[in-house]
Amino acid sequence: MNILVVGSGGREHALVWKLAQSPHQPRLYAAPGNPGMTAYRAQPARGQKTSYRLEYPQPEEQALATLVPVAADDVERLLLFAQEQHIDLTIVGPEAPLMLGIADRFRTAGLRICGPDRAAARLEGSKAFAKELMVRAGIPTAQHRIFTDVAAARSYVERQGAPIVIKADGLAAGKGVTVAHSVPEALEALENIMERRIFGPAGSTVVIEEYLDGNELSVMAFVAGDTCRLLLPSQDHKQVFDGDRGPNTGGMGAFAPVPWVDAALLEAIHTRIFTPLLAELLRSGLDYRGIIYAGLMITREGPRVLEFNVRFGDPEAQVTLPLLETDLVDLCLATAEGTLNRLPLIHRTGAAVCVVLASAGYPGTYTTGHPITGLEDLPADTLIFHAGTRKLDGQFVTAGGRVLNVVGLGADLESARARAYASVERISFTGKHYRRDIGRRPYRL
Repeated sequence: MNILVVGSGGREHALVWKLAQSPHQPRLYAAPGNPGMTAYRAQPARGQKTSYRLEYPQPEEQALATLVPVAADDVERLLLFAQEQHIDLTIVGPEAPLMLGIADRFRTAGLRICGPDRAAARLEGSKAFAKELMVRAGIPTAQHRIFTDVAAARSYVERQGAPIVIKADGLAAGKGVTVAHSVPEALEALENIMERRIFGPAGSTVVIEEYLDGNELSVMAFVAGDTCRLLLPSQDHKQVFDGDRGPNTGGMGAFAPVPWVDAALLEAIHTRIFTPLLAELLRSGLDYRGIIYAGLMITREGPRVLEFNVRFGDPEAQVTLPLLETDLVDLCLATAEGTLNRLPLIHRTGAAVCVVLASAGYPGTYTTGHPITGLEDLPADTLIFHAGTRKLDGQFVTAGGRVLNVVGLGADLESARARAYASVERISFTGKHYRRDIGRRPYRL
């Protein structure tokens, strides 16, 4: 089986790593992929349990995936590659190709792809569209108003006061949300988004929401028509500094499972959010065969939706995929073919904690090209997923804001956390920045 993974970050590295463990033994391609995908999963010695450890192979050893020099948003070249290489299944990591209609093009060409079509991808591509759909479906979410005029938006903020949430309507790489704790902060966010256009066309419309207090939770699900299969809930850490301070990022770390999530809460999430969402998607004639990510706030009144995404979360995928027992190839095939109702989803016991190593200055201005050391000799049950790296003269160097995802695995959260941070300390590059409190956010309610 030939499988193509579209994307180049830590999420896509985690997908490739998990797909490589399938009994289908697929031939994997990644477009454009990253140099960390030249790592392979070490086979355990006889009598030992399976190791999660990544090793770095010699040139003659097999890599996880073949890297394809095609950008993730170059839909036509990706389609041509898939046709020429007889790709049996394509799995889309980032949101941009989905918004560009990659699933529509592949399905029209008779190719299987795990991802929603362009119309359904608006669930992430437009926060205004998502809000209107939630209202129609009766899905609990924050009260909100939608604005295209900056003067009207300013006036509304001044009337409402703070705290208040300002969101760019379109795609902004996870950085388009400002939780403003004062009116001046909210007005500055409006100026940045609507006038300075720091997120480009994504800021032509803003959604202004009430501030919700509670506990954040990420829940991802495989979705095909009227069927969904929920992955383990996880918790992301968006702000750049410890204690949830500083600007939002694409995610500074995550962990799973979440200790305070019980069966009753999971049932509420399924029945109040995913069931009406799937019903509304079908009523709207939207072809959804892919992943839905629900960013939730668990309040005293129950779960409320902060946002929907139309792909695996990053870094949530890096902690949920290692705990997935059901074969990922089977799940993605069933999702693409609309036969998900025939397949159960089973998880492993244990826990995973992901710590993101970022460049100094991220999510603002940062420098790249700094050599990375310490990747070759890490403790067992540690995974390294590359997010922003490249190879220069045989040496990994930094090439992005989020550089590496360090994932510790253990029987419980504390042991997984200890393994992650032990490995973090062994890895070095100039300006290395990371949060020291991943997995330690207090429960508030």
